[in-house]
Amino acid sequence: MASAPNPTLPLLYNELVPLNSNQHGDWKGRATDKAPWVAKQHAIPLTVEEFPLAQRDYPIVFSVGERPVPLALMGLNEGVNVFFNDDGSAIGTPYIPAYIRRYPFLLARLQQDSDNLSLCFDPTSDLVGQFDEGERLFADDMQPSQHTQALLDFCEKFEEAGNRTGLFMEELKKHDLLMDGEISIQRRDAPDQPFTYRGFSMVNQDKLRELRGDQLRTWNQNGLLPLIFAHLFSLSLMSTIFAKQVDMGRGPINANMFNGAAAQPAETPIVDGQ
Repeated sequence: MASAPNPTLPLLYNELVPLNSNQHGDWKGRATDKAPWVAKQHAIPLTVEEFPLAQRDYPIVFSVGERPVPLALMGLNEGVNVFFNDDGSAIGTPYIPAYIRRYPFLLARLQQDSDNLSLCFDPTSDLVGQFDEGERLFADDMQPSQHTQALLDFCEKFEEAGNRTGLFMEELKKHDLLMDGEISIQRRDAPDQPFTYRGFSMVNQDKLRELRGDQLRTWNQNGLLPLIFAHLFSLSLMSTIFAKQVDMGRGPINANMFNGAAAQPAETPIVDGQ
């Protein structure tokens, strides 16, 4: 059984240890078509590069707090995910966010006063270990294998995308475009009793319309404006998620969408390199 989530680590991760040839020279990584670690997660962080694909399946919203991040909603209530079965198998063929595909690996700082990042992994996952099957993490000369190099490359690209996502969020905050979100959805069998969901942020369309033309042109040229529209268009999928929850017998519930910062990923973690 996996250990309880560590609130100081990013979402999904229970522990982190640096990958090294001394301890993990004979370890292997294995692939899977199931992600049980995400089955009970209703919101997963997104990078801006993923907006065009993610907005086809998920409402894209933003977390609340001082450092909001984009989130793909997989359910409207905590613990409800309408895109994954309990065993982690996908329902249909939704876009799988890179945050999910990265697990159990990520880049972390081994020392607080250093900007160098090292490849680490969650040892509570059953995807890395001393298996008979799988891809070797280190070659015979104890150098990282091609598989590990590919993992490192993926994690590095994710970090770069995360930095660009941070710049996007800074632009939204700079122009005061984020507002507290609220979505009301009516059931056909109870039209007078709408179900209201809160606890997230969204772009304020009134303020967006008030922006100067030169600012909008700049955002259109650098690709930021299409990202905003992808977010706004995706919000219509809220009712789709709601309907799926009803069909699954897992809603509706009149409650905040989020409880505190449950869906807020931590900053780049610092782990003990020993």
